[in-house]
Amino acid sequence: MSRSLVDHLAQYAKYHRDPRNILTHLIGIPLIVVAILTLLSRPEFSVGYLLLTPANLVVFIAVVFYIRLDIPLGLLMTVLLWLALSVSRELAALPTTAWLIFGIALFIIGWIFQFIGHYFEGKKPAFVDDIMGLAIGPLFVVTEIIFFLGLRKQLKNEVEKRQ
Repeated sequence: MSRSLVDHLAQYAKYHRDPRNILTHLIGIPLIVVAILTLLSRPEFSVGYLLLTPANLVVFIAVVFYIRLDIPLGLLMTVLLWLALSVSRELAALPTTAWLIFGIALFIIGWIFQFIGHYFEGKKPAFVDDIMGLAIGPLFVVTEIIFFLGLRKQLKNEVEKRQ
């Protein structure tokens, strides 16, 4: 049985109630996403006029997942992931040493922010109990910003009812 957007967000939110934890995730998760996409932007494969990388495949799978959960949020995630992929491709175009340093450093710094946040929260990261937390994290960050802006109030209320 597949879980709904509310199911996923409510499950993830149980581990992320402290505002300091949410704030650290607003920084850490985008850094981790860019790091992973940077490291996966090599090797490149040409298929006709298409330039394919493992990062492109990951973004494609993520976009399909997010759109199936919620079309408007999925389209927003598509734009944001495309932007992250664009930055990542620029970093991957650097010489190999610089590419690896940027990718690994962003990954480590992103996780440091995550663990600081979970120290404040006093709870382990959501993915420890549910591996889907790794896919929901970026969506959670985006929905937290949307909720902060006063948008998607019904979705926010549905998620909060499950707390």
